[in-house]
Amino acid sequence: MASPASHSTFGPLSFGPPPASIPVSRARQRIALLISADASLREQLRGTLAGLRWQVREASSGAQAWAAADGVPIEAAIVDSWLPDLDLGEFLAEFQRSFAGVDVLTVEGAVNSEGPRSPYRQELLYALRVSQDGASRSEVLTDTAAWNTAPEILEAPEPFPSPAIPSFSSTKTEIVSAAQPLEQRPIDHRILDHRVSDQRLPDHRLSDHRLPDLIGNAPAMLEVSRRVRLVAPRSTPVLIEGPTGSGKELVAQALHRLSPRARKPFVAINCAAIPEALLEAELFGHTRGAFTGATHGRTGRIEAADGGTLFLDEIGEMPLALQAKLLRFVECGELQRVGENESVRVDVRIIAATHQHLAKNATEGNFRSDLYYRLAVFLIRTPSLAERGEDLPLLIQHFLDKMGRTEPVKRIDSAALARLTAHGWPGNVRELEHVLERASILAGEAPVICAGEIEFGAIAHA
Repeated sequence: MASPASHSTFGPLSFGPPPASIPVSRARQRIALLISADASLREQLRGTLAGLRWQVREASSGAQAWAAADGVPIEAAIVDSWLPDLDLGEFLAEFQRSFAGVDVLTVEGAVNSEGPRSPYRQELLYALRVSQDGASRSEVLTDTAAWNTAPEILEAPEPFPSPAIPSFSSTKTEIVSAAQPLEQRPIDHRILDHRVSDQRLPDHRLSDHRLPDLIGNAPAMLEVSRRVRLVAPRSTPVLIEGPTGSGKELVAQALHRLSPRARKPFVAINCAAIPEALLEAELFGHTRGAFTGATHGRTGRIEAADGGTLFLDEIGEMPLALQAKLLRFVECGELQRVGENESVRVDVRIIAATHQHLAKNATEGNFRSDLYYRLAVFLIRTPSLAERGEDLPLLIQHFLDKMGRTEPVKRIDSAALARLTAHGWPGNVRELEHVLERASILAGEAPVICAGEIEFGAIAHA
C-alpha cells in the first residue's frame, strides 16, 4: 500500500507512517483522539471521557490530527462533522487507510462499519450522547461513576436510541432536572433528555452542522449553525440580524471560536450603549489632551482587537458621521486615534449585529449604504423564539441546569410549562432566561417551579 504522503488528495501535507494496530488491554490506558475545531465540544467530550478513564489527545484540524496520532497507540478517534482545512469525507477515507487499527466515529454517532470495532465503543457513544445532550456536570459524574465500576465491554452494542419526543403542545409532561440520573427518570419525562432526532428535520444534512452552544433543533437554528461553520474559517465580514434577545452575540462568539483568530481577542462594543460624543474615542482610541478630560492616552476597542475579532453590536445605532470613519477603516485597515495624525494598521475581523432592517435603513438614508455593503458580505439571521417554539423545552432545561451550577437544580411542573408554552416571548431567549430566574427565586426552597411562580414582565400579573 502506498504511504500516506503519496495520496494527492491532501496536497502538500506530509503524513508519517501509520502506527501498528495494538490490541486493547487493561494494562495500558486507552487513548482517544478528538478532532474538532470547536473547543467547547472538545472540552465536553474530554471531561466525559476522562471520567471513563480515557486518555485524550486533541486536534483542531485534520492536519493536527495526523501529528497527534503519529506514533501513538490510538484506540479510537472522534471526528467532528466539519474540518477547517480538509474535506471531511476525504479525510475519513485517508485516516482509516493510514491508521487501520483505530475505531473512527463522527460526532453524530455514525460509525465505521467496515473498520475495526473497539470493545469500548459503547463508552464512546455514551460520551457523544452526553456532549450532544448538553448534560450538566452532576449528571456526567453520576453516570460515569457507574461506567467506571462496570465490567469490561466485550461487544459494542447498538448506538443509543433517541427517545420519542412528545409534541410541544403537551402539558402532561413534567420537565425534570438533568442532575437526576438517567436510569431514575420516569419514561414520560424524557422531553428534555435528548436532542430531537434528526428524523424530524426537513433536511437531515442540517444536523451535521449543529453547534453545542447554539441550543435548538429547529431548522432555522440549524441553518444558523450551518452558516457559522461555513464562514468561520474566513476573515469575511459578517452581519447578524435578528430581534433583541435572540442570541446574536452568542453567534458572534461562535464565529470567533471556530476561526483561526480564536486565540486572539474577541472585543465587543455596544454602539447603542455609549454616548455619541464618546463613541469615536472608544472605538479608535485617543491621545492625551485630545478632548476635555482626556488626561491619558487610550487604546481604542478596534486596536485592542488586533489579530482577533471586533463585534459591533447594534451597529444600526452608530451616528452617520462616525460611519464614514468606520468605512475608511473597513476599506483600508488603518485608523487614526482621536487627536493624532498618524495612521495605525490593525488586522481585525469585523462582525456586526443589529435588530433593525439595515438594508431598509440604507435605502432610506438612515444608514450609509456603502458601509452596509461592506459589512453585509455574509448575512446570518437569528430567529425569534416564536419562530422556533419547538426548541422551548431544550432552552428551559438549559437555563435550569445553568442556574443549578450555583444552587439546587429545580424542575418545572406541567402547569408552568403550559404557561410558558402559551406565551408569545417578545423578549425572545433573553426574556425566557429572566422569567425562569425570577420563577426560581419565587419558588424559594421548593424543588419544583409551579405555574404561580411564572411571571412575565417586571410586575406580577394579577
